[in-house]
Amino acid sequence: MGAQALHFETYALAKRLMARTSPVFVCSECSGETLKWQGQCPHCSAWNSLEQRAQTRPAGKGTRAAAPRSLQHEITAGAETRLGSGAAELDRVLGGGIVPGSVTLLGGDPGIGKSTLLLQVAAHVAASQPVLYASGEESVAQVSARARRLNVASVKLDLVTENDLDAILQVATERKAALVVVDSIQTVQLGSISASAGAVTQLRECTAALVRFAKETGTAVMLIGHVTKEGAIAGPRVLEHLVDTVLYFESEASSRFRIVRATKNRFGAVNELAFFAMTEGGLREIRNPSAIFLARAPEPAPGSVVTVTREGGRPLLIELQALVDRMRFGAPRRIAQGLDSNRVAMLLAVLNRHGGVSLQEHDVFVNAVGGIQISETAWDLPVVLALASSLKDRALDQGIVAFGEIGLTGEVRPVAYGEERIREAQKQGFRVALVPRENAPRKPVEGLRVLAVSRVDEALKAVFAADVERGA
Repeated sequence: MGAQALHFETYALAKRLMARTSPVFVCSECSGETLKWQGQCPHCSAWNSLEQRAQTRPAGKGTRAAAPRSLQHEITAGAETRLGSGAAELDRVLGGGIVPGSVTLLGGDPGIGKSTLLLQVAAHVAASQPVLYASGEESVAQVSARARRLNVASVKLDLVTENDLDAILQVATERKAALVVVDSIQTVQLGSISASAGAVTQLRECTAALVRFAKETGTAVMLIGHVTKEGAIAGPRVLEHLVDTVLYFESEASSRFRIVRATKNRFGAVNELAFFAMTEGGLREIRNPSAIFLARAPEPAPGSVVTVTREGGRPLLIELQALVDRMRFGAPRRIAQGLDSNRVAMLLAVLNRHGGVSLQEHDVFVNAVGGIQISETAWDLPVVLALASSLKDRALDQGIVAFGEIGLTGEVRPVAYGEERIREAQKQGFRVALVPRENAPRKPVEGLRVLAVSRVDEALKAVFAADVERGA
């Protein structure tokens, strides 16, 4: 009997031993428990928030602790082989593939492609191992139609349209599935809990049951989660704490490009990004995402400059655009898309004080092309250059790339992985790089001229080859 088959036998035996149940009431607001129903929760004082569920206890008079295992033996036994998802971009975000026994939660806006992505992943894994795809939102005909459209099919991919989680886990145990996909966690429910599907109690208990199943059987579980209007996964925050990996599916409105971002990963780095393009045949991974953000105008335009940002474990070249327009009425506007608007306001003050460029009577608009959100500070220097370029109506050479953090005293501070950013710019064909002095490479870079600066005014002179006149 194989190791995973033994896990399934142990899980089935444990389910049979869960013999006695007793009612307990759980608060939907604070998750507090009480043995009898009350109109008001004794923990958080919320009214009409107690919901009944069955508290399961193992048969027998006492409990027995699990047998301890040697950590040294587990380390020397070696890591388990990960399951490939069929997309190198997604495997990189997951830390090298799908870990057996892990639980992954994927959230995103309606219609963004969550079901499409996981159906493609399930079909790829099912080519070598049994997979169960459980849909609580669509019928068998609907899922089959999507599979035909995506041109994915496998004899080992089992499909079940079921909302009862116990039934889903029973089928997964019988099939000895290596991967279980649940679409979605808000539609499944446990029969022992009286709350409806999607309620706080159901979400918490269903997720906990799936985590126990994954850890005890070694089956990888991938969940689809709905999101709120704010973009967060619907339900209590405990869902993200229970699972091993949390992925967010992001996309700009009316764009065919999709970004998968890891915000939590116990088996890899966080903030890694995977890039996809939605096509008629499904999601297609993009190996060179810099090409998305560098689709610039054929002729140089004022207010446009390229920077090298670092998202996750790799550098990305992104075009930053700035528009400066004389204020028509009222207070000047400061609008930033993809960048921190408060930091843009700070850069305007630094530009006025230490760069000799005043924008107090101008509206300022800044945008990161491609809909990506940049969280680091390496975009400070290129945004300042783009603002000055738009104000003077002088286009920068399209062969220039810039990065660097700007301090309140006007100094250009170094950023992490400077040499890696420079190599990426050189690989993409840029001819000039404006970088902080501490990030300048020790050896010349073939085909790339590096301009090292230490002050904002020095950077403006280096780019425009002349002093920037105040208020020009």
